[in-house]
Amino acid sequence: MMSGATDYPADLTFNWFQPTRLSFGNGAVKDAGIELKRLGVERAVIVTDTVLRGRTDVVARVEKALGARLAGVFDGVVADSPAEVIDRGAAHARALGADGLCSVGGGSSIDTAKGMAIVLTEGGSIRDHQGSQRLTRRQTPHLAIPTTAGTGSEVSMFAVVLDLANQQKMHFSDDRIIPDAAILDPALTVGMPRALTAATALDALTHAIEACQSIARNPVSDAAALHAIRLVTRWLPVVMSDGSDLVARGQLLLAANLAGQAFNGSGVGLVHAMAHVIGARHHLHHGTANAICLPHVMRFNADELAPQLAAIASAMGADVRGLTAQAAAAVAADRVAELIAQVGLPTRLRDAGVPEDDLAACADGSLSDGAIVYNGKFAADQDLVLAVYRAAF
Repeated sequence: MMSGATDYPADLTFNWFQPTRLSFGNGAVKDAGIELKRLGVERAVIVTDTVLRGRTDVVARVEKALGARLAGVFDGVVADSPAEVIDRGAAHARALGADGLCSVGGGSSIDTAKGMAIVLTEGGSIRDHQGSQRLTRRQTPHLAIPTTAGTGSEVSMFAVVLDLANQQKMHFSDDRIIPDAAILDPALTVGMPRALTAATALDALTHAIEACQSIARNPVSDAAALHAIRLVTRWLPVVMSDGSDLVARGQLLLAANLAGQAFNGSGVGLVHAMAHVIGARHHLHHGTANAICLPHVMRFNADELAPQLAAIASAMGADVRGLTAQAAAAVAADRVAELIAQVGLPTRLRDAGVPEDDLAACADGSLSDGAIVYNGKFAADQDLVLAVYRAAF
């Protein structure tokens, strides 16, 4: 059986850029003010949501850590923040004389801050800056403090912004919006509800598995992705059993971060192309949408990407010695499906409220999502994608 994880062509070329300074540990949030000082920030606006601010003490702890460097708080973040929220947040930060941002929350808070950083520096609306590698200068300094273990947005060059009018997601990718620093404090994730813990962890697992199957995979991204897969497989069941386990919470934070670094360097694939459309059209949580689609995309990819999937099976703890690459690839998809069921997430689109008569429109929408071009097997055909949607329905 081919190893998959170490077989690269003789003409392999790749670039790796990861500028985010990381601070990890229980209680690391106390150093938020120090991290902003390193960035030269004197007046930072916290970017968060009303639930995290009003129902937990997390934001108050960050405010205390910022001390005199706190300019104010923008708590208008919503799930998949639309352009209007980002523009409003930037105007609020500008009125407060902010010279830096501190995002506190999940991927939506971090992505909202990325968008605000662009608008504060470049002006106009976030809609004016959609695209890839369009920025030409450093953006507003940004310290990210994730409170979920999933997106890896604290180390990625990607941001997703909802276009409410067209029910689509706008995509931004630029090295200059990667957060300058991130604090990974396991204690801040303890209050995550079980369902959100599961969904965000499956988001991280999807990032890692898609990174391993990307046309741009490379030795560095594979190393990060495969270890992220090991960590999620090992520690997610522990956290689901005992949400107060700080060791397990920390390992999931690291898994999400490693997976974020992996796909930042390699891209994702068909799962994300499908999940982005489902999320925009049917308001399904991104991690849940990924989880539903993931095993079906793995099976779709298996005929051409079996060695990579065999390596994934090994990372998930399966003994695939003596199996063909194809048989090991099937084990990988089955292991993922079993984990999704074990943590209680929906396993079918129908169970998540996606109507069957919208699958064709979803498939069509997926073709225009940039993630699809990185899928290691060609997928940019409506009939191919529709067949995967139907398998997941």
